[in-house]
Amino acid sequence: MDNDIMTQTDIFYEVKKQLAYEFNCAPNDFFKDENTITTSILHEKRRKFSEEVFFNQMATFGKGAVISADESIHPWLHEWIKGKSGIWLFEQHNFFELEMEIRKSGYKMSLTHHMFLPSSELINIDTNLKIKWLEQDEIMDYYGREEFSNAICDCFHPDRPDVLAVVALDGNEIMGMAGCSADSPKLWQIGIDVKPIYRGRGIAKTLVKLLRNEVLLRGAIPYYGTSLSNLASWKTALSSGFAPAWIEVESRKITESEFAK
Repeated sequence: MDNDIMTQTDIFYEVKKQLAYEFNCAPNDFFKDENTITTSILHEKRRKFSEEVFFNQMATFGKGAVISADESIHPWLHEWIKGKSGIWLFEQHNFFELEMEIRKSGYKMSLTHHMFLPSSELINIDTNLKIKWLEQDEIMDYYGREEFSNAICDCFHPDRPDVLAVVALDGNEIMGMAGCSADSPKLWQIGIDVKPIYRGRGIAKTLVKLLRNEVLLRGAIPYYGTSLSNLASWKTALSSGFAPAWIEVESRKITESEFAK
């Protein structure tokens, strides 16, 4: 193994440290059996997906849950978690109770993110695909193209820039693209798009593997997120050297149009 590649222990340590910034807790709180409630903050080292403090967010690595929330709902949360294991707080019957409570304050729960981490070993890749790598400045040319909306951001975000991408080519035609954004200095999130006409050929798996390896070689941690029901995305992650690691979810404000319904 390359000496610059982090060990599995290093990977989990860095991820726990990053999430601890965002959930205002200690890194090891994510591995306690009991649930933890903290006060929401906007840490300067967070992954900058929002410029507002989350009213409520929670995460679990499969044991207890860490819930970071506005102090106004702490009394309710302490009652809500009594007798409940952290992993079951994300189930619909419990989730519905949380949804109803935060709606009283003008919020609703948003997407549930199922997050994957890699093993620390590089993967052998045997492919006949024509491959091209794109560094950060070369990615700029592809912003705004809907067919790459998962692989790269909609535009340049200086706080979480797209730093690397890899494409598979059919002549000069891009069949698929995998890209990663530096959501933090250490955590680089991978996204993948394959044009419909080229799907079913293993392109997604190959590109994600290539990008995964390269991110590890550059001393960062590739991570992958998808939704509960996106089974195609789950299969890509699982076949590309990733394994389920944690689940996180956050709230968002209810819009005026939603209030009107």
